[in-house]
Order: sequence, then C-alpha cells, then structure tokens
Amino acid sequence: MPAFRRNPDPEDTDDETDTVDPELRLRTVRTAASTIAESIRAEERAERRKTMRKKRSFFRGRGDKKRAAQAAQAAKAQDTTPPSEVAAAPPVTGLRRNIYVNMPLPPDEVNREGEPIVRYVRNKVRTSKYTVITFIPKNLYEQFRRVANLYFLATAILPVFPIFGAASPQTAALPLLFILVITGIKDGVEDYRRAVLDEEVNNSAATKLGEWKNVNQPSDPRKWFEKLLGLNPPGKVTKGVRKLREREAAEGKQIVLSKDGDESRTSLSTKDTHHDSHDGEEGYFAGAGGRRLDDIQSMDEHSYPPNSVKSRSSTGVVDYRKRVNGTARWDRTLWKKLEVGDIVLLRDNEQVPADVVVLCTSDADNMCYLETKNLDGETNLKPRKSVRATSSITSEDDIERISFVLDSEPPHQNLYLYHGVLRYNDPVTGAQKQESVTINELLLRGCTVRNTAWIIGLVVFTGADSKIMLNGGDTPSKRSKIEKETNFNVIVNFVVLIVMCLISAIANGVLDGQAGTSANFFEDGADPTGSSVVNAIVTFASCLIAFQNIVPVSLYISIEIVKTIQAFFISQDVDMYYKPFDAACSPKTWNISDDLGQIEYIFSDKTGTLTQNIMEFQKCSVRGVTYGEGVTEAQRGQAKRQGKVDALEPEEQDRRLKVMKGKTLDLMSRAFKNRYLQPEKLTLISPKLAEDLADKSSEQRSHLIAFFRALAICHSVLSDRPDSTNKPFHLDYKAESPDEAALVAAARDVGFPFVHKSKDGIDIEVMGQPERYTPLELLEFNSTRKRMSVIVRNPQGQIVLYCKGADSVIYERLAADHDPELKEKTSKDMEAFANSGLRTLCIAYRYLTEQEYMEWQRIYDAACNSTTDRDEQIDKANEKIEHSLYILGATALEDKLQEGVPDAIETLHNAGIKLWILTGDKVQTAIEIGFSCNLLKSDMEIMILSADTHHAAQLQIEGGLNKIASVLGPPSLGPQKRGFVPGAQAAFAIVIDGDTLRHALTPQLKPLFLDLATQCETVVCCRVSPAQKALVVKLVKEGRNAMTLSIGDGANDVAMIQEANVGCGLLGYEGSQAAMSADYAFGQFRFLTKLLIVHGRWSYQRIADMHSNFFYKNMIWTFAMFWFLIFNSFDATYLYQYTFILLYNLVFTSLPVIALGAFDQDINARAAMAFPQLYVRGIRGLEYTKLKFWAFMLDGLYQSAVVFFIPFLVWTFGLAVSWNGKTIESLADFGTTVAVAAIFAANTFVGMNTTYWTVLTWIIVIGSSFVMLLWIVIYSFFESNDFVDEVVVLCGNGMFWLTVLMSVVIALGPRFVAKFIAKVYYPLDKDIVREMWVKGDLKDRLGIQHRKSRNNKGRLEQAPMFHHPHARSESEISTYQQDIELGGLTAGGSNPSSLSASPRTPLTPVHEAQSPAAEQPSYDHLSPTPRETRPAGDQRTTSPSFRGSYYSASAIPMSSPEPSLQPGYTLSQDPPMSTVSPNPVTPFAHPSQGSLHPPPQPQPSPPPETFEMHVRQPSDELYSPRTDHTHGGVSESSYMTAYDGFTDDHLQQSGHDPEGSWRESTYSTYSAHAL
Repeated sequence: MPAFRRNPDPEDTDDETDTVDPELRLRTVRTAASTIAESIRAEERAERRKTMRKKRSFFRGRGDKKRAAQAAQAAKAQDTTPPSEVAAAPPVTGLRRNIYVNMPLPPDEVNREGEPIVRYVRNKVRTSKYTVITFIPKNLYEQFRRVANLYFLATAILPVFPIFGAASPQTAALPLLFILVITGIKDGVEDYRRAVLDEEVNNSAATKLGEWKNVNQPSDPRKWFEKLLGLNPPGKVTKGVRKLREREAAEGKQIVLSKDGDESRTSLSTKDTHHDSHDGEEGYFAGAGGRRLDDIQSMDEHSYPPNSVKSRSSTGVVDYRKRVNGTARWDRTLWKKLEVGDIVLLRDNEQVPADVVVLCTSDADNMCYLETKNLDGETNLKPRKSVRATSSITSEDDIERISFVLDSEPPHQNLYLYHGVLRYNDPVTGAQKQESVTINELLLRGCTVRNTAWIIGLVVFTGADSKIMLNGGDTPSKRSKIEKETNFNVIVNFVVLIVMCLISAIANGVLDGQAGTSANFFEDGADPTGSSVVNAIVTFASCLIAFQNIVPVSLYISIEIVKTIQAFFISQDVDMYYKPFDAACSPKTWNISDDLGQIEYIFSDKTGTLTQNIMEFQKCSVRGVTYGEGVTEAQRGQAKRQGKVDALEPEEQDRRLKVMKGKTLDLMSRAFKNRYLQPEKLTLISPKLAEDLADKSSEQRSHLIAFFRALAICHSVLSDRPDSTNKPFHLDYKAESPDEAALVAAARDVGFPFVHKSKDGIDIEVMGQPERYTPLELLEFNSTRKRMSVIVRNPQGQIVLYCKGADSVIYERLAADHDPELKEKTSKDMEAFANSGLRTLCIAYRYLTEQEYMEWQRIYDAACNSTTDRDEQIDKANEKIEHSLYILGATALEDKLQEGVPDAIETLHNAGIKLWILTGDKVQTAIEIGFSCNLLKSDMEIMILSADTHHAAQLQIEGGLNKIASVLGPPSLGPQKRGFVPGAQAAFAIVIDGDTLRHALTPQLKPLFLDLATQCETVVCCRVSPAQKALVVKLVKEGRNAMTLSIGDGANDVAMIQEANVGCGLLGYEGSQAAMSADYAFGQFRFLTKLLIVHGRWSYQRIADMHSNFFYKNMIWTFAMFWFLIFNSFDATYLYQYTFILLYNLVFTSLPVIALGAFDQDINARAAMAFPQLYVRGIRGLEYTKLKFWAFMLDGLYQSAVVFFIPFLVWTFGLAVSWNGKTIESLADFGTTVAVAAIFAANTFVGMNTTYWTVLTWIIVIGSSFVMLLWIVIYSFFESNDFVDEVVVLCGNGMFWLTVLMSVVIALGPRFVAKFIAKVYYPLDKDIVREMWVKGDLKDRLGIQHRKSRNNKGRLEQAPMFHHPHARSESEISTYQQDIELGGLTAGGSNPSSLSASPRTPLTPVHEAQSPAAEQPSYDHLSPTPRETRPAGDQRTTSPSFRGSYYSASAIPMSSPEPSLQPGYTLSQDPPMSTVSPNPVTPFAHPSQGSLHPPPQPQPSPPPETFEMHVRQPSDELYSPRTDHTHGGVSESSYMTAYDGFTDDHLQQSGHDPEGSWRESTYSTYSAHAL
C-alpha cells in the first residue's frame, strides 16, 4: 500500500468525519441560522476535499498521461477526438450523434442509396396514453388486468351453450359489455383532453431556415404506408403549415426584411405590415446589448448574383470567401415539423420548440436570456451564450457559408448537463479546430426567450429525445389501492364459488347415480346425458352461471358511476376555486379518488408550489441599526406555537403596516424627490429609515446612503422601460435571480434607483441626484463563491469594490482592523433575520488604489485567457482582490409563500401526513423556505447530509440512524404505526443535497437511507434532478408500501408526479406541463388540505363501505339459492323468478349502495377540517381491511340462511293458504317470499351503514324496495308460466308480510346490536365527532348556524371551541400516552380496543401501577360541578395509566378567564362570537377535562375562494359606550380564546344553559368506555 494511502491527509479525514461524534452519531442543528451555517460549512468541506484529491492526483500524473495517450489513439481509430472536455464528461449511455451542417455525411453514416443511416425521432410529442389505432386493444388490456373481468368474460361465454340451461343467454354478456363500454368512454374522455393539449403544442408556430438542405435527414422521410398511399410528398406544404401562413398573412403579418437606413436592417420576423413605426420595431428587436439582427435577409432583398461583396475577414466557422446562391430564407412552420439538424430562428417571448444549441444572438456579448417557468416553475432569467465559433453569423447567407459538425452526446434526462464538441476547419488556415459545447449553450424545449431580440440555433434533440420529455416519461395507467386489493377479494369469492359449484356437482352426480328413486319416474329425460359424471360436470357449469353474482359484476359498474360523481363533486367545490386563474380543481384521473384518503407521504416542489417566486425586501441592518417592520410567516408560526397569537394577529398587523407605510412614504416625499418610486411595490416599511434619511445632521444618514448606493450598483440586473412614452420613469428590472431584482427594486423605492447600465457607465440616482459610475469588472456569483463583486470608478475618480454574499463568506474577508462591535451586532441581526425565515446577504466594500487594481487586472486577464483550469485560476485571482472588506450592512429578503401554505402544512401534519421537499434549488434557499413555511422548526433535530463519496455518505447515514436510535429507540414500522403524531416524540429532519442523494440511492445505501428518512418528520432534498425526484418517490412508495402524493408546477416535476400514487399539478398563468400530466390540477397548494382531508377521506370511506356492502348483498342473495339446492338434488334449479335475478343488481339493490358511495358523509366537511387527526385511519388502512371483508361476508352468509329457512319453516309447518283460498305451494310463491325478504334486508342493511341521510338517500333506500314491490304488482298481470296473479296470492296474506318482517328483523338484529355496542361502548373518534355535531355543541364552536335557527338572522352564533368540557373516549388508534384529569375524580383503566395501536414513546413517564380508584371507577364525575359551588381547595388526581388518543380524550384545554370590562364600554346582550380559537390550550377557571379539540386555525383572513377558518376581531357592535368607569379593561386576547368571557349571571340572562350541551352528549354521559 502506498505511503500516502496508509497515512491519509488528516485534514481530509476530518472533513469526512467531523459531522459524526465519537459515538458515531450524526451531529444535528436546530435554528435556521445554525442550519444554514452548517450547510455552508458542509459545502466548504466538500470543496476542500475536491482540492485535496486534485493535489493527490499529481502523484499519478504520469500514469494518467499514458492512459490519456492510449485513449487518444483509440479515439482516433474510432474517428472521435478526445479533448479534455470530453474526457471530463460523466458517462452517458447510448450512442453519440453527429449533426452535420453544410457538410457531406461520411461514407460509414450513409446507406447504399446515400441516405443517412441514423434516423431521429420527430418533434411531435404525445403525452396521451392512446391513439386512434391503439385505443381499443390497449384499453381492453388495461381493463382485463382486473381479475374479475376475466371471470365475467367466462360467465358470459358459458350461457351460449344450451346444454347448461341458461335462462337468457342473450343477455349474459350485457353487464360485461356495459362495463367495458362505460370504462372505455371514461378513459377515452380523460385521454382526449391530454391529446387536445398535445395537439395544441405540436401545432405551435416556429421559424426555420427553408430552401436549405438539412443533410441529416433523408430526402424522403415518409413511412412505408405514406409512400404507398402517396401522402405528404417531400417538398409539399402541409395543410397545417398552409393554414398557419394564411392566418398570419390575414393578420397583416409576414416574414419580410425591413430596412432602417442604408446599412441597418431589423429582425426578419412576423411583423404588422400596417404599421410603419421604426421606433417601435427598434424597441422590439433591440437586444440587451443594443445589437440588431443584422443581415438576416429575405429572398427578395438579394440580387443574384450579388453586385458586390464587402471584404470581410473570415471568423470562426463563417467562410466569407465562399459564394452562395442566396436561396435560403426563413419559413414559418409548426413545431412538429422540426427535425434534428434544422436551423431555427427564435424571437423575444417565444417558446423554444426543441433542444437547441445557440449559434448566435442579437446581444453584442452573444448572450441570451431564458425564463424556465414551464420547466421548473422559476420566473427569474437564466443566461445562456452562443458558441464562440458561430457567434459571427448575421444572415441566411452566413448560414450557407458555415460548415461544421456537432459531436453531441446521446439524449439523457439530466437537465443540468450537456456535453458536445463542435468541430470545424479554420476558413483561413484550414487547420482543424474544435470548441466545447455545454449546457450554457443549450436551450431546452419549453423555455421562453426573454430580453433577447433574436436567437439562431441548431436543433439537437427533438420530441421524445428532448430533456423535458425524457424527464416526463410515458403517462402511467394508475389503479387505486382498493381496486388492487379488490382483486384478492374477488379471488376469495371465486374460490367460494368454485367450492359451491363443486359441492353441487358432486352431490348431484352422487344422487343422479342412485337407482330406484322417484327421479327416475317424475324426471324422466330431464338429465342432459346418461352419464352421472358428465351430468355432474354440466351441473358444475350450470351452478357457475347461477351463482355468478357472488362475484359482483355490478360492483365495477357502480364504482365507475360513483367515482364519476365524486370527480364531479371535487370539480364543483367552490373552496378549491382560484379566482385569479378562473380555475377550479380539475380531476383528470377519476378512478383514484379513494387514494386521496390514504396518503402518508407528500412530495412537494418548492419554487412555484410552496412559494410564489416573489422576493420582498423586508428588513435590513445598517451600521448596527435594524430597519423594517414586516412580519414573516415563520414569525407568525413561531408565535402561534408559543401562544402569542394575539400579538401578531394578521389583520391587525396588516393594518399597522399600512399606516406605517403611509408614514414612510410621506416622510421620504418631504425629504427628497424620487421620480422612479413605485409606492405599491415598496416592501421595506420603516418610518425610522425615512427619518434617518431625512436627518441631514445624523451620522447614520451617510451610512444609509452608502448602503443603498451599493445595492444600486452591485448587481447584474437589466433595467427596462415597458412604456417609455407614457411612463418614462417606470422601471422594471430583469435579473438572473429574483433576489437581485428585489434588492435593486427596494433601493429604487427608497430613493436610490438604478436607471441604466451600458459598457460605459452605470446610471443611478441618489435621493434625486443623478450619479454615474464607470464599470470596471464584474465578478460573478456562483454556488462555490457564494458572493458577487463589482469594481467601479465613482464620480470622484476613486476605484471601489462592492461585494455582497453569504455572511460567513464575507466575514472571512473582512479587514483586520474592522470594528468588532459592528461585526458582532450585524452578525446577530443576520441570525435573527435567518431565524425569522428570511434570506440574508451581507454587503461590504473597500477602496482600491490604482496600482493595486492594475496589478490585479493583469492577473485576472491572464486567468480568463487560461486554457487549463480556467475556473480555478479565476477564483484564485478573485481571492487576491476580495479581501480587507468593511461592512456596510445586511439585507433580509422574504421568499413569499403562497397564501395559506404554513397553515396547510400544519393541518397536513396534524393529519399524520409527512411532507418532503424535493427541489432543484440550493441548500440554503431550501432551508430558508422550510423554516418559513414551518416545515422545519427550531425544536427539531436537523441533520445535514453532505458527502461526495460513497463511504462518506454511508458514514453519515449510519450516524443519523444511530442518533435517532439513541433518542427514540428502535423503529416501529407496523401498519398500525403509520401516521405520525406531531409533538408526541422528539422530531428529526434531514437536509440532503443532490450529490449525496445520488450515493444514498445506490443499491447498497438505499435501505439505510430509507430507514433514516422515514423516521424523520420531514426531508428536504436540494439540488436534485427530475429523475432523482422520481427515484425518491419510488423508494418510499415501494420500500414502505406507502401511499404517496407528488405536487409540483413545472415540467421538472412531471416525473415524480407520474411516479406517485396520486399526482397533483398547480395551474399557472402560462399553463403548466405539471398540470397537464397530473391526476388533479388546481390553483394553490393550500387546496390540497381539503382535497385530502375532506374529499379524499370521504371518497376512501365511501368506496370502502361500498365494496363491503356490495359483497354482502350478493352473499345474501346467492347463498339463499344455494340453500335451496339441498332440497332439489343440487340440480341448479333457480330459486327466484328469473326477472328477480336480472333486476336484483340492476334495479332493486344497486341504487342504495351507489348513494352510499356517492353521497355518504360520516362527518361534515367543517368538522373534518377541524379534526384532521381523523385522517389517520386512512393512512393505516383501517376502513378497508380483510377483517371487515370477512365480517360482511359472514354476515351475508348468516342472513342468507335466515331469509331462506324462516320462510321455508313457515311454509312447511304453517297454513299455506291465501286469503282468497288459493294455496301457496308453487316455487314462485316461495322464491318470491325469500327474494322480498332478502331485498328488504339488503336495502335496510345499507341504510344502517349510511350516516348521512338526505332527502335523496331516503328516496333511494325506501324507493328501491318499493320499486321491487311495484314490479311484483306489474309483472303479476303479465302472462307467464310461473308468476300469474302472484301479487294476489302473496300480498293479501298476513303470513307473508309477517314472515318477511320476521326474517328481516332476525337477519339484521345481530348487526344492529353489534353497531350499538361498538358506538356506545367502543366509539371511534369519528363517532364522537359526529355525535358532537348532531347532539352536542360542535356547530356552535365552529361558528355554524343550526338548521332550526337559520331564520333568526339577528343574532350571530356563539362559537367558543371549548366552551364546556366533554369527557371523551379513547380512540382505537391512540398512540400517545398522557395523564388526564376528569372532573376531580380519578378515572382509570383503558379499553384494550382491537384497533388500538401500541403507544409510542411518551413524552412523560408512564406509571405502571394504577390507583385503587381506577379499579372501581365512579360515574358521578360525568356531571360536572358548577363553578360557583366548587371547593377552592379541591385537589385533582390523575390516572397514571390512561392511554388517550392524541386527538381525542387527552389533554383537555382549559377555558379562558373571565375578563373584566373595559372602562366606558359594556358587553351588548347579543355579542358576535369568534370562530374556532387558534390556540388549542387556553386558560380556564376550573380544572381541565378530556376533550377533542381542533388544531389551530389559519390566521389570515382568506379571500372568498378559500375555505380556511380564521379568528375574527371583535366587531364594533361588541362595545356600547357607558359612563361608568369602574370595571377593568377587556384585553384583546379575550376575544381570541375559546371562552368569550361571559359571567354566569350573563349566561343565565342570555338563556344559555351551561349544562345543556353537556347533558346532550349521550356517549359522554353513559359511556363507561370514557373512563
């Protein structure tokens, strides 16, 4: 082993292990500031490790050179070049492609006919699943993936053969055909919507170079059938292109060349020919650098041959000595017509139609700018540049003069990586040259050109090969979890069916083989054959037909109907309607609505999903003085958790900010004139700042001027005047980063506007006075430097360096003699800003001498011209000038969250759902957003994983596992443990970057990372690619068998949206690729809460109940027929009249189950939002279990025996004579009695399981049974062999009705008793909430008007959430142990519910011994003692072992104190009440009681389209003036709490009974389980 491997560099070793303590536990951080600082240190350690590896590679240099030489020889043999750039490119699978421009293809790349061998995909894309040709076979394949459909197909084929004796073989296939047709129509409608969007994209307009030969494409690219039919011959203008050109010509637009003077010509583009304003054209076509699209000429502008050719030296690939015919011209075409190798022209505000390499741009520096909102949701501009060798192209003639080949890597998914080599021969010397092409020269499909007049590019990847489509993948066919589990139930029923048929066949064969029986005489010739074995086989098939309803074909028909209705309800929910987009929630995949109720993990994008991508300058610190009065979401969330909601009430805060903003603007307008001020965009609100700027005698004024001057100068922002004529002083800023635009805009509105930038000067104004600075150098920002600097010469001739960046980076470069007090104060301010969820930057400066600058300039120029290690040389040069800085101040920006995001995340957490952030942004940005939206909290242990080697990643992951195990113990991963409890145990979070995640997702580390991540409350993945997002979702979905949901707004989110069980896309102003590919599309992230907690929970509950009831009702119907076979030699004789068999599932019993699945609500939507913890039953899958399935099946088996044998015994031992003397002895009489009893029992059973009875439900449940009776009446008067006058025979006989009634009562009696015991003695939490809603005062506490009192509009509802205590029972899913006080007496014992989950590690110690009082519980405490009679020294004892639900019976909040009245005011008799208190625990005068309590409600007043509840301020009517000043003041917090502060006397005067709502709760009063 080499010496340097035996003795590794200690610094490098420390870098890999300093995040792990000596006990191999990963170190953690808590606050936002410390988390950001630790992430920066981790990145710095990674950079040091890379540097050390480079140094160590020196010792292996000679061997590397030899290997490089060998690689060069091998590459030469393969006709490829091995430049250093190619060697450095990461391995990408696939064949590289050569794209030739004006060069003949080499012989090995053409076939015998001279056509290219390699064929590329078209630019036409398709996100739909089907085409016209593939729809039927592919859709049938999708449908027959259901096991049941294969069974239905078999049962539809068997009746065709007469030997099986089917009563109506013609109708046997109708149910299956109905299912296939309805499902096919639904799938077709869903897919047609996608196809329409695809067609819209494919038919978008583009401009490409026509009359020019693309040698990469065959002369006839048509497919064989197109050639056979003579379709689309080469050179023919297709119908779509012709319509496009005609439409643009009709609009007065055409591709022309417009001259401006003798030499200058404007962009060759679609322009309005009816307007001749050259100024407007110049404004449109001028690039960022002022360069025009010179010499891009139209065909009619040339003279052939050219009269004269200007003498120009050939540069790059353009050979001006080459003569061209000048036929090339720009043509308008469609996106789908573009091919690899085409030359395209892109203009400002156009979308990029394919992946394009930039050849040249309108900018003097060959730059162009892109907006990638459709790709990643970000609106900030991304800079790109042209290839240097082609940057001199200025016309179509120049394109004909160029000649090169682009050696491109194969298409792959990585959005941030591209590597190609452009090879050409120098036009002057003939020497072969090459230039590397990277992602900085590549424009990706879907991006939008901004601030660039024109771009000429070469198409590299088209259609399915483009990066955006590779990241999307094929549209998956998703099936819900219940649908998959139903296959098991169908298989079980199929096994039962086979057993029934085997028993019948064997018994029939045995009986048929007996000789000397009455069958030989009475049934002569009835057997199909003379063989008993063959007859048994026929009986088997006949029973298969007769009992086929045990596998309910109607279930799938009903499910399709129900899910369509559910999708309609979701789309019509006004609470999920977003007015700015005029868009409601749009379900695109209808068959997975029940999955919405079982989501355990949510994976969310950051930019555009959680945030608005809008930055606001909130605060700053200048010379140790902080300015800014804004309050962030993180501050509000922290205050809410600390119970300080009244101090930061949003409405009051907004009102105060408006007042202070007016004062700030007024003070500044008096002090100086700011022509560029945009008052509506001022976010830095600080009257003190205005006062200090206005105070000319203050020393602070000069510091403020220097600070904001630096903000106006140190940036790379572009200024723009959108309407220079009408609004000459209206400036808009375009920047690469929204942070920069926000900083410059803030300086503008404070009085320091940046006006214009050119090569010669930077124009700003300082409090109304213009200043001009000469730019000398710009040192750009990057993720490694974490800072940017500008060097300028000020008006006084001094050279100044301004620098802004991360605090740790700036502080390392401060001058040695810097004021330590200022450093400490600014550092504390930035830490406070960071902990408030703000992005911080430190601003510094230094003066340079002329000599120092000139010496550095030489070093910097040499570094820029370096051919090896250019970036490293530039960084070293920057280090030589960025030192000895002095702090000017610090800025704090807020990345504005979407409305309601923090409250939505809190609600989702309360529901037991974990949320992960998967973003392409840098680590620090993601951490700041995590704290802003309260996803990361200061009480969490945050682990930062940052490693650049596999070993280091393993070490950190194992350290994280050790850390969690040392605190929480071994993990519990059982199904009953799903759904975490916020605050029940120590919380952990992970922040991981993309490089580390790449190692973590390897097969060796994947299980470890999964164990670590799923034990944390949240995971933040940064710098991840779209493919990595999908891999993370797949890891959790398959590794934990968890239900996952992904939500995003950009094309980079499509992969994870399609990978998750449910994909949600956010709609945008410019459309969204994510919304197109999603299962549900809506406008705002906050709508996700109602989609899951209300609609998702309802859908899951409904579908689960519907499935169980369907299997039940077919069991009771089918097994009644089976019991009848015992008495007819098992010969498959039908018990029921055949019309009953046809109509049972179609008419008589289908509608009640459909109504249950479509309309049932176990609790109201408002109650579901108030108690999101109820959602955890769906996470644990407790509503659709195998136990529930078997319980319903056995219940159906029992009830089938009851409805058969009771009528059998009655007709056997009773008087079988009707009232009119007709005997009741036919099979139709007996079968109809059994059928009526079974139908009544089935419909009543469904009614018993229905919890939400509406008029429609009553009509359907009762009407279905009534329709059955009506059918008996109607059919009795038709001529038939077995049903003549049946209504006369049966319905007039009291014994018939008594038999039916007795059968139904005995059949349903056990189910009724079981439901009563379960709901009274073992109630679920939803049962308790429903009782509170129906019989209790939950409506009052939620501020909902009672139905009976809706006409009384003069008095608002009282809505204290915890007005009086309620004793609550333990939930079957309790996982949290906590002591509880009940009414002054000790209540002990807990019910060992079969559905209870084992408790987690409690926060408080749990005593094992119980008090004697717990062994003999008393029930007297259930009637609470009035407060006025309670002894003052009453001591309360607790039950040490009570295991309460974390959202039901534990931790009853106290009521608020009784405030004294404010002098001068008195409470009116009927005060308006507040809605639900946002504070779950409020002071209360008497001891606490167990109660369900909702989570804190959202604070801001929502707009009309939102659904969140909020706390209203007491209205003015609450006060009425009075002259008596003897009472104390009423605090504002009194109206924020649950209890409104009424005295007992006042409650009695107002007619409110403090005991009333308590005694109305029957479960609370009589439930022994509540103890």
